[in-house]
Amino acid sequence: MNADALKKAIRDVADFPKPGILFKDITPVLADPKLFRAAVDLLADRHLKSRIDKVAMIEARGFTFGAGVALKLGAGIALIRKPGKLPGRTISASYDLEYGSATLHTHTDAVLPGERVLLVDDLLATGGTAAATAGLIEQLGGQIIEIEFLIELAFLHGREKLKKYPVFAPIVF
Repeated sequence: MNADALKKAIRDVADFPKPGILFKDITPVLADPKLFRAAVDLLADRHLKSRIDKVAMIEARGFTFGAGVALKLGAGIALIRKPGKLPGRTISASYDLEYGSATLHTHTDAVLPGERVLLVDDLLATGGTAAATAGLIEQLGGQIIEIEFLIELAFLHGREKLKKYPVFAPIVF
């Protein structure tokens, strides 16, 4: 199954989460086991011959794809979460959104110095979330091998914030 089949399954939801936004809903992909497997394979198979130590995944939908990718690659998981969701010592990064600001946290031992990290999320919009996450990984001494998304909204130019990293997104709107 290819990216076109996945792209056809993604539905548009008008005016969500607020008026004027056309939301790209991945739940039809997640509901179909063949499509879900195809999405994970599309993201993971490119790295089967690479040494990936950790897959960093961004709350919440990044967890869905990242867990499958990590399992397939035999890699550990580094969780990137909203404030107050992780026990123990964390580091944080704040960043601007198109409608405000946000903060992300990860454990201080989520990535060890020198580990090779694949960063996975569901969608690349403005790039702020991924850039903040990459900064956290680098602060811990990790090496970003690639940042990958199932979907990219190219008209928002999110790749501009991620210029220093390899970026992969098989579905582009």
